[in-house]
Amino acid sequence: MDDRPIDPYRVAVFTGTFDPMTLGHLDVIRRGRLLFEHVKVGIGINPNKTSLFSIEERLEMARRAVASFPNVSVESFEGLTVHYVRRIGARVILRGLRTLTDMEYEFGMTLTNHRLDREIETVFLMADAEYSHVSSTLIKQVARFGGPEALRRFVPETVVERILETLAPGAGDEEVAGPLA
Repeated sequence: MDDRPIDPYRVAVFTGTFDPMTLGHLDVIRRGRLLFEHVKVGIGINPNKTSLFSIEERLEMARRAVASFPNVSVESFEGLTVHYVRRIGARVILRGLRTLTDMEYEFGMTLTNHRLDREIETVFLMADAEYSHVSSTLIKQVARFGGPEALRRFVPETVVERILETLAPGAGDEEVAGPLA
């Protein structure tokens, strides 16, 4: 094994809440790991956001989902993404884009991150068309009303049961309404 340090521009950090991790997230990770020596999945802790799963659950589910990728690791972080990226010695933020709405949001975030740290670059990967419509709201609806077979089309197999257990009727107070309800 080569003991030379990894170039910080060859380490990409893919951040999000991953509540839960979807096949769209996994697709970006899978493709990103082919472009970079290492991909670090940073699961953000946002005290202003109510999560379906605890940070410990999200870490465990994400680690199981990426276990087959030797150059991918998962950890949690608090605070600004650019501070986290700098702290771990990376210089690239990896982001996935699904829609034009994502592009507008990500454009603003990229400008802000660049203003905070000009040495950190953002690299975008377009979502595979198969996953461009997948969101955590959709996942919750499919889990509640579609069951395990439908859910397997949108999330890694390693998280299906955990989602179903959490969203089983009576398992939570959250009411989900939308096109699938």
